[in-house]
Amino acid sequence: MPFPPSRTLGFVGASTSLVAVFAASGSPIPLYESYRRVDGLTAADLSLTAVAYFAGAVLALLVLGRLSNHLGRRPVTLAALVLAAAGCLVLIEVHGTGTLITGRVLQGLACGLASSAVAAYVVDTAPASPRWLAATVTAGAPMIGLTLGALGSGALAEYEPAPRTLIYLLVVVLLALCAVVVLAGAETVVRAPGAVSSLRPQVRIPAGARRFLPVASATFVATWALAGFYQAFGPTVAADQLGTTNALVAAGVFASLMAPSAIGGPLAGRFAPATAQRAGMVLYVLAVAVILVSLRLGTVPLLLVASAVAGLAQGATMTGSMRALLAHAGPADRAGLLAAVYLISYSGAAVPGLIAGQLSHTLSLFTIAIGYGVLAALACAITLTAARNPAPQSQSQPGAAARPVAVDH
Repeated sequence: MPFPPSRTLGFVGASTSLVAVFAASGSPIPLYESYRRVDGLTAADLSLTAVAYFAGAVLALLVLGRLSNHLGRRPVTLAALVLAAAGCLVLIEVHGTGTLITGRVLQGLACGLASSAVAAYVVDTAPASPRWLAATVTAGAPMIGLTLGALGSGALAEYEPAPRTLIYLLVVVLLALCAVVVLAGAETVVRAPGAVSSLRPQVRIPAGARRFLPVASATFVATWALAGFYQAFGPTVAADQLGTTNALVAAGVFASLMAPSAIGGPLAGRFAPATAQRAGMVLYVLAVAVILVSLRLGTVPLLLVASAVAGLAQGATMTGSMRALLAHAGPADRAGLLAAVYLISYSGAAVPGLIAGQLSHTLSLFTIAIGYGVLAALACAITLTAARNPAPQSQSQPGAAARPVAVDH
């Protein structure tokens, strides 16, 4: 049976929207060093803005994570696009911490909505073959978006006029185009009562997926924590550790970790989920060790290569974890499960980031980075000992999910 055109547009619109929302989120990062030099922001201030972004995402996941089950995927996807655009418009005029935090909170809310509703829309509309496509897009689209936003911002900051405003205007145009495609796509959820009650902080996890959640959580926390470090301190690392204030170099440092995850995802699709998790985490720990060495030596090429390997490993590990969890999730469970996944991931980035921001007053960034290496090693040990594959019938029948269990937060 041919794939309906409206459903294809839904998949394209959802996938591009997921990328675009995170591109908006990545666009301020190369400008952090400019904000630090021109507007007097400190490393602790920049860490706080990253925490504010993650807090906005967590709030959206906790309160709004199941809203699309009642209002539909398309309206909530459009809301995420509007919030991302609002955040960009606020960031056009950054002259202090307050404005930057406000813009980042709006972008965090957008990313939280995208991580649940838009990701669920991707899974709903994805074609049946290849089977790994939905998991790869939901795991990799945020990283691709962050990469595009950061690189575009870095290039415009160095080589075009209006370095602190043009990127935001371009991203707003991209978000508007995504909204047009979403409006043309198919809706996959029938509106149902209970939208208000769904706002009660709660995350629904299918009972059959809960046994895979501890290992998946370990991989999410360890990989997203390092991504949070790169987001908060990447430009500062480039300036202090590597000796350059070039915004494009700062963007390259950040993108070198984010971009290769898009390659790791499809590679992981060739292996069983547990195999992808174990192999990905081993490679990830080795890459983090080389990252620490490159920071110590102040070597840019080695840092970029090691970051790229870590990003590839992150994509493989996250896709393996997503496949294990989604194997037990029916259509009604997906938004809640994805909300849980990204709630864990964002918290894994926010909490270490908050601690790192406080430690930055007294410790060097290299010393702080060692802590992230220890966290990666612990997650690797958990993954090697506890990773398991879903039962074969669950993988072939992803819609046959067990009844979900509500987990209150």
